[in-house]
Amino acid sequence: MTFTRRDALRLFGLGAVAAVSGCSLLGRSPQPRMLSSSAPLPTPYTVPLPLPAVAVPYRTDGQADYYELIQRTAEVEILPGLRTPVWGYGGQFPGPTIKARSGRRTVVRVTNTLGQPTVTHLHGGHTPPESDGYPTDLVQPGTHRDYVFPLDQRAATLWYHDHRMDYTGPQVWRGLAGFFLVGDDEEASLPLPSGERDVPLLICDRSFNADGTMPYPARADGPGAAEAFMGGVLGDVILVNGVPWPQLRVAGARYRLRLLNGSNARTYELALSSGGAFTQIGSDGGLLATPRSLRQVRLAPGERADVVVDFAAYRVGDHVELRNLAGEGPQAGIMRFTVDRAARDDSAIPATLSRVEALDPARAAVTRDFEFTSGGMHGGTGWLINGMPFDARRVDARPRLGQVEIWRLTSDVSHPVHLHLAPFQVLSVAGERRDGPPEWKDTVELRETQSVEIITRFTGYRGRYVLHCHNLEHEDMAMMSTFEVV
Repeated sequence: MTFTRRDALRLFGLGAVAAVSGCSLLGRSPQPRMLSSSAPLPTPYTVPLPLPAVAVPYRTDGQADYYELIQRTAEVEILPGLRTPVWGYGGQFPGPTIKARSGRRTVVRVTNTLGQPTVTHLHGGHTPPESDGYPTDLVQPGTHRDYVFPLDQRAATLWYHDHRMDYTGPQVWRGLAGFFLVGDDEEASLPLPSGERDVPLLICDRSFNADGTMPYPARADGPGAAEAFMGGVLGDVILVNGVPWPQLRVAGARYRLRLLNGSNARTYELALSSGGAFTQIGSDGGLLATPRSLRQVRLAPGERADVVVDFAAYRVGDHVELRNLAGEGPQAGIMRFTVDRAARDDSAIPATLSRVEALDPARAAVTRDFEFTSGGMHGGTGWLINGMPFDARRVDARPRLGQVEIWRLTSDVSHPVHLHLAPFQVLSVAGERRDGPPEWKDTVELRETQSVEIITRFTGYRGRYVLHCHNLEHEDMAMMSTFEVV
């Protein structure tokens, strides 16, 4: 059955008035909800920040580097003194970091030893359709799949995670996510912080039972989160690289922090407790054209930001917290940096970082509308795009290879929208044109009752891909749409 926006409004009992106003769904749509822990919350800033292991290729030849990631269960210590079962790539949470090179083919064999099917998606990858992680391209238990990534794209902080239809939320919650860092000659030529001062930070929230297990409010009658949590699952423990509220000891020097929001549904408004500035150098799609100074960095689920913090501005012994201004109580803290030594620093932030092509709206062949709303399905609840739930048998748009298009996104409540295959640029937000140099994105936050225009060019590959909400509970409850590049 196909649902229209008017059907959705009727199902929520809003009638003709809501149909006229166009935004009354806001008051009736489910919001993200906290899942409280029964385990005591640990004391912040007592656990050292770990760095995910770097994956080593099992084979390298003149054409490609070959990796294997084995999805398996493991027990790890997340809360001090407790053992937590996870599903991990390599039995790790987060999974191993893959460091790859632009233009160098990378082949990742994913072997599934779990008891459930999986799908792996390279988030931000410019990837052939057969390796993109379409949500029904399942890797069954006891089998493997080779994902081929040509990496015909710029240097960028990407990540890989599970993308199984209807089950992305619980399977990412259990640990199926990791960094995938792409480098290139342009980035390598810049004197940015590197080595131990280039730090990936996967920020997410989870909840814990008294025995250390991570509960997830799954529906008893099928896939997706329990109806009470269909607006999104929030944890009350903030993890960075898989540990709660960690501490990192730093030198008095510049550090590059690769910030990734790997949460199911939580949005972060990141700031330094000192009031100091971040220098943003990169976004989802790689380096910015020029650096920008920010006091706050907002990240919706799936978004990334590369920032530089200069700890030379502090004295040895100073503590600087990374805070979440969108959180309350313990969820307002993320991690702490402790300056414990002076150091020589040869890094710098150039005034020009990269050449970023600006896509011209006048060249757009098509403008398409995608409306993200609540609707009626799964026994009366669900999430829709253009009034319809996801159906893998239906194609909702057919852009042509090489074509430039403008996509107009509108929302009822907040939806972080992720586009597979094609990086995009944001043209306008709430009807106001974006000023300043362009930047490449693959995920954009639609706030409540907001419209955002993006412009993109479809290059590289023909085939089917998806556009979806990256609130994983929304995604699992059908807020996804297939497009096919022809």
